[in-house]
Amino acid sequence: MRGATAEADEWTDDAPVSRHGGGRAGAWFAALLLAGVSTVVGCRIADTDGVTPVPQLLAFLPWLLAPTAVALLFAAFTRWRLGLVWSLAVLAALAWYIEPYGKTSQPKGAPVAELRVLTSNVEFGQATDELIDAIRDQRPDLVFVQECEYGCEEKLEQAFGKGNGKGDKGSYPYRQAVEGAGSDGSVILSRHPLKPAAGIPATMGMPGATADVNGHEIRLQLAHPMPPLPTELSTWREELSDLRDYAATNRTRPTLLAGDFNASQDHAAFRRILDAGFADAARLTGDARTPSWPARTAPPLGAQIDHVLVSRDFAANRARFLDLGNTDHRTLVVDLTLFKSP
Repeated sequence: MRGATAEADEWTDDAPVSRHGGGRAGAWFAALLLAGVSTVVGCRIADTDGVTPVPQLLAFLPWLLAPTAVALLFAAFTRWRLGLVWSLAVLAALAWYIEPYGKTSQPKGAPVAELRVLTSNVEFGQATDELIDAIRDQRPDLVFVQECEYGCEEKLEQAFGKGNGKGDKGSYPYRQAVEGAGSDGSVILSRHPLKPAAGIPATMGMPGATADVNGHEIRLQLAHPMPPLPTELSTWREELSDLRDYAATNRTRPTLLAGDFNASQDHAAFRRILDAGFADAARLTGDARTPSWPARTAPPLGAQIDHVLVSRDFAANRARFLDLGNTDHRTLVVDLTLFKSP
């Protein structure tokens, strides 16, 4: 009986303690891991992005399963009962929130147009040559390019024409751009006629346009808000909020928002855009958790921060992520069908 009692005494529901120094250290290590992960999960539950380092860690929410599993093992080895319960609760919360976010539904009415959309962050223009090859291979109808500085825009003009409306099938004679150096420049290329539209003022270029696709007007907005750097969190939130306001204003008309959102479905500021009446095309095709950044580790490790968001007039038929050289982002290509509202 004394042996059984002694063994039971080694399990504790209180603070992580143990008769042995190594066990105590292991329990405290588990507690530190759980405290960090729980902070991030708590912000996800509270529908807020919190403060640094929470926004940065939220992008990698599924990968927090790893430190939580480590904490579970240490809690088991050190016989810390509260730690076991805590670990299991955090694992359950993570499993719940890893599920894809956003509603899926099939548009009503008749299909009126098929569109292929490509979005690519070419990292200060470094991957422009690879992007040109990808465009020629994929033959998208609409192209959204982020971090397209002066040299990038010049190369795209040389490769695909500009402004005359009379190119062959390999040309993109219509475009709307915000010129800039480094990461500030962005451009929308189109096979279909474009009319200028007010873009969203931002630190980096976010041009807008209206496309005429077989007689159907589609609003286009390129997305490239500031990343959630510790010193730029307020700007990141403000620019994602501006994208949300744009989405809310255009929710009742055919609209596409595409680009590098610097946010994943685990960021509250990004979910606000979806909640305004939009769907993530990758979510509609079953690819909601396919990483797009950083390209060096994606897949298997990364976050999906490059998106094509569509109004309820669209169905998404296929999504694929392309690996280009010389950029830290993967290129996203989606095939869409536009439906006419009944």
